[in-house]
Amino acid sequence: MALGRRRWIAVGIVGAGLGLLAASGIVLCEATIRVPRRPLRPIEIPGSRRRDVEIRAADGAVLRGWLFVPDRPNGSFVIALHGISDTRMGVLGLARLFAANHYAILTADNRGHGESGGDLVTYGIREADDVHRWVDWLYASEHPRSVFGMGESLGAGVLLQSLAVEHRFSAVIAECPFADFSRVAVDRVAQRIPVPASIGEVLAEPMVWSGFLYARARYAIDFRAASPEAAIATVDTPILLIHGLDDTNIYPVHSRILATSNPSYATLWLVPGAKHTAAFAAAPEEFPRRVLGWFADHSR
Repeated sequence: MALGRRRWIAVGIVGAGLGLLAASGIVLCEATIRVPRRPLRPIEIPGSRRRDVEIRAADGAVLRGWLFVPDRPNGSFVIALHGISDTRMGVLGLARLFAANHYAILTADNRGHGESGGDLVTYGIREADDVHRWVDWLYASEHPRSVFGMGESLGAGVLLQSLAVEHRFSAVIAECPFADFSRVAVDRVAQRIPVPASIGEVLAEPMVWSGFLYARARYAIDFRAASPEAAIATVDTPILLIHGLDDTNIYPVHSRILATSNPSYATLWLVPGAKHTAAFAAAPEEFPRRVLGWFADHSR
């Protein structure tokens, strides 16, 4: 009887442990798909005019942004997408760079961020079509010569996924993107567990997958489909991948995987000393030269 009791105790401990991991996954999922909204304040860029713009997404969510048009435009537009828990204000440094070089810039709040509608952040599953609709709006309203895209972190992953449904970008730039959401989710959860990395990854996997199962059952969102790697594998849009070698938020291996998935059209620039989305600060002369050169080389 003592042996049988010990077995039941062991089964109970294992069951409790699995239940705790599953519950943790649900909590993490809710925190991941609903992010705090940061307030915005009106911003002006010298030498350009700002307009408030908005479109409606496929699910009815209203998406909002700013369009900056320089006084001496070159006819090309850049869509700039921000990272997680940020707003369109997070890409104003890029907007100033592009405006100073005669590009018009659309800075939009991702769904679930800033002033855009949408209750849930879906890491590219719905956002990819949102980008497609912004490009539709630009062509219908502004009649651009070329449209380019640049995304930071989450915005980079969203931009790359949009290439599967939006083929009118002349070229795009993705700084510190994730290659696959399930992989980056395991990375991020493992970082929060105070154990060695190898053990953290083992513990993180069931938490992530329980969160994914919860999202699919509760919200009909399959996060396994959020994969920039799969999205760009067969596209012919020129892609410049930028990743800081000191990035501990999204590891550089993600951009290496992406570059390998489409070697014909993806170019990788790994930036020594740069942390997450900080290539401009780490390489203040080379960054604008590469970024502006990439767009200039692929202008229509």
